[in-house]
Amino acid sequence: MKNYTDIIIAPVITEKSAAFADKNVYTFKVVKDASKIEIKKAIEEAFGVKVKNVNTLITKAKDRRVGKYTGKTKTYKKAIVTLADGEKIEL
Repeated sequence: MKNYTDIIIAPVITEKSAAFADKNVYTFKVVKDASKIEIKKAIEEAFGVKVKNVNTLITKAKDRRVGKYTGKTKTYKKAIVTLADGEKIEL
């Protein structure tokens, strides 16, 4: 079994994710090969909360330019985790 530090990379901190946090919905960057069940167990183990639902998506790379240099942003898997009522995570 994997340790939760091998699955959760970092929380995603944006205006949208901050607004969702008020509704017990948190967003995390996770490794690409992690399943929803592994993500659920990792969040419950890491933060000591009860997870109600996990939705996942893979973000696509976007074109970015800095001066004359062009490139792409990284592709990563994002997990949107809904907690049970009364549960909360301090990020």
